[in-house]
Amino acid sequence: MSPQLAILGGRPTFAQPMPGRAGFFPARERFVAAFAGIFERQYYTNQGPLAAALERRLAERLEVRHAICVTNGTVGLMMAAEALGLKGRIVLPAAAPAAPAVALGWAGLEPVFCDIDAARLQMTADTVAEALDRADGDAIAAALGVNLWGGAGDPPGLAALAEARGLAFLSDSAHGFGCAVAGTPLGGFGRAEVFSFGPGKIVTATEGGCVTTNDDELAARLRNIRSSYGAGRPVSVVRTANGRMSEAQAAVALLSLDDFEANRRHNLALRCAYEEGLRGIPGIGLVEPAGVSTSNHHYVIARLDAAAFGMGAAALAEVLAAENIGARLLIAAGLHRSFPWGAADRPAARLPGTDAAAASSLCLPTGAAVSIEAVARICEAIAHAQRTAPAIRARRE
Repeated sequence: MSPQLAILGGRPTFAQPMPGRAGFFPARERFVAAFAGIFERQYYTNQGPLAAALERRLAERLEVRHAICVTNGTVGLMMAAEALGLKGRIVLPAAAPAAPAVALGWAGLEPVFCDIDAARLQMTADTVAEALDRADGDAIAAALGVNLWGGAGDPPGLAALAEARGLAFLSDSAHGFGCAVAGTPLGGFGRAEVFSFGPGKIVTATEGGCVTTNDDELAARLRNIRSSYGAGRPVSVVRTANGRMSEAQAAVALLSLDDFEANRRHNLALRCAYEEGLRGIPGIGLVEPAGVSTSNHHYVIARLDAAAFGMGAAALAEVLAAENIGARLLIAAGLHRSFPWGAADRPAARLPGTDAAAASSLCLPTGAAVSIEAVARICEAIAHAQRTAPAIRARRE
């Protein structure tokens, strides 16, 4: 590493940018073999044999009756809301990616944002109850349990609260494939649960996702909504769509499933290397994946104490970007403060846990493109930033 950080005029730690979370993709020869079969069959989409095989494997892995594969997780969440007949308002955490709120908006639902527990970085039954009380719970139709960062927001507790309040409960586990709560895999919590197989996920279809459920009737509605002309057992639905997963997507996802355990072990090794490399640096430590007995460890989150470290999360992200290290803020701001939900004429709800996470939490690089040696160099850059924090503050000012 350069004796001086790049933000202070030195050379970057890495010559080329290191992505923040690089997806795992199978080797080229395995792609070629899988795609050869697609061309031989000349069956490219519309619930082909690979998509059907993927659904069977997912249902077995996630211990659910049905896994309905879709073109991406966002479409899957829109379909789930439609299949459940949800109308009106729905509670979800403000400290989440925008995709769930956008998808639910497309489905005609208005988000009501709840806070997260600041230590766990997850929603809880208490934070949802506070949002229900704040927004007049009788007007809210459902709660969306968003399981974030390889952890979970207490799905059993949220399901019990939803039942007690007369709400539908469904889950977004875009970050959660392979995670388990008290030994039970995510996938069967609530009426439906949605997973993403996007390019940055630990299981990828390049794009894609699935909706899981133990409800036979709901599964039939989802399958009829997914195809513009119906699929499987015919049932009455109000609207249909084209949310089908292609055979090419299914082929990649099947290969990725084969690699899941090896990729999870790689992520865990990176996390352990970060724990070792950050030990002893004042004001910074890792956040444990909360609420799960098993994590996919695909997100490594550092929490900063700005006073002890010498700068906050946004400043450290800027320092690391100059070193070509793709660390990023966990959330730039809560969704309750973001367009279009945080409009100037609409006062933002007071969500202190979300605001604290935005100010103090940073995602560190992980995934296929990151090595143990790279983690050591990243930690060295972080230590250097802490030691030279006064000079960095002067430079930024």
